Amino acid sequence: MMMSLEFLTFILLGLSTLIYLFLTWNFKYWTDRGVKGPKPKPLFGSLPNMIKHKRHIIYDMQEIYNKYRYEEDFVGLISIRTPKLMVTSGDMAHRVFVKDFKNFRYNEATTWIDYKNDKFFVKNSFVLRDDDWKESRIEATQGLTPNKVKAAFPMLKKNCNRLIEYMKMHCTGPTKTGIDIKFVCLNYTSDVVADFVLGLQTDCLKDSSVKIPEMTKRLFEKSTTFTVYAFFAGFFPFIKSIYKEKFFKSDTQKFFGNLLNTGINMRQKEINNDRADFLGHLLQMQQKKNLTNDHLLSHAMTFLLDGLETTAAVIAACLYQLAKYPDKQELLLKEILENSDEKVELTYDKLDSMEYFDQCFHESMRLLPPALISNKLCTEHCEVKNKSGITLKMKPGDIVVIPLFCLHHDEQYYPEPEEFIPERFSPENGGHKKFRDMGVFYPFGDGPRMCMGIKFAQAQTKIAIAEIVRNFNVKLHSRTRRDNYVQPVYFLGSLEGGIWLDFENRKK
Repeated sequence: MMMSLEFLTFILLGLSTLIYLFLTWNFKYWTDRGVKGPKPKPLFGSLPNMIKHKRHIIYDMQEIYNKYRYEEDFVGLISIRTPKLMVTSGDMAHRVFVKDFKNFRYNEATTWIDYKNDKFFVKNSFVLRDDDWKESRIEATQGLTPNKVKAAFPMLKKNCNRLIEYMKMHCTGPTKTGIDIKFVCLNYTSDVVADFVLGLQTDCLKDSSVKIPEMTKRLFEKSTTFTVYAFFAGFFPFIKSIYKEKFFKSDTQKFFGNLLNTGINMRQKEINNDRADFLGHLLQMQQKKNLTNDHLLSHAMTFLLDGLETTAAVIAACLYQLAKYPDKQELLLKEILENSDEKVELTYDKLDSMEYFDQCFHESMRLLPPALISNKLCTEHCEVKNKSGITLKMKPGDIVVIPLFCLHHDEQYYPEPEEFIPERFSPENGGHKKFRDMGVFYPFGDGPRMCMGIKFAQAQTKIAIAEIVRNFNVKLHSRTRRDNYVQPVYFLGSLEGGIWLDFENRKK
């Protein structure tokens, strides 16, 4: 009995030692290469909330960023067991995105995707590699030129007018709970994208049977199987080279695939249709390049992924800041009215030229950017030099983390970083281009792989904000928090607790 107990103790100690060594064997990956960083802990690594989920991991990164930003351009992290290099300066971020793009031309997401089974990613330039991403990007951007966006502007206004009509009927006056403005805006962006990308006329605000907003939300919810898969891949990175789990749920793939097929069938039955929309561009491209419907679906889903939830979040975030700062809202209202014609209508060119509106738009995206983090993959052997003078030889496969939220909230670049100060982006101060060139402003990314649909996103977003501000006095409801704290478990930057607003009709 004594021998059995001693033997069992020996086995348990041996197993404990093996587990500890397994969890910590690469903890010196960066220090052995001369890179500073926080001391990782077994199981959690450098980012405890990868496991705990008590707060968003961007706040774990922010603590590390704040500690090292004055001394280092980059530091070493361990994400569960995976080594990652985190950027801590605008200059280094700009190098990765722009100056040294050839060395970091892939997004880390490319290592997670099953291209054969995830139809949404067949032509998604965000995750493609080699020359595929260039070809896919060219195919998509040809349908999103400034002239084509301008031609689609009447369609945007039509859907925006329906949004305002709905809000006048259902959202005005003080309410007990406030209006979930992001949900309202998601219905608006669903109508816009269904119209422009799928060629379908929908009215999601009035017709609850249209499931586009509901299914869009499901797109951004992590499936249980993918969450479990990602958890184990964090401990055993080699799993990704053996098996890749579908990123999106099968029902969402089927739903949006059916929608696209419906739009295509309807368009093919129409005669002399010259609608200025993305679906028309896709069908022309299909004929020229002999693309499959799966290719068209992937292009459409790239647009839907970028243009539905993201755009709704941007509209809500801007209205949130304007509600917190009524004086800024009044300045914006004045500019909107000054640029409206005698019918109180805004043209595409007027909307695009309003300077203060542009400042409010970019400042709200600085405070609550849709993407909080960007993960890039080293693609070629290269050297990067730290502030300390240490030169790091990077290898293909090294992962670089750019904490966009941290750069956006750094008082070195933005005094009073938590305050909504649109004037930061005034032409006299260099505009948003100045901060982008500094490497500290990334609402749409930067470099050759920056967002393709910027012009469409801005038009879709700005017309909604302009019409809402012109028609309503936007007020913050008491249930909405007043800081810019993002919720813990979500792909996109989103205020914890949601954005709840009240809308008061403006006197004519």
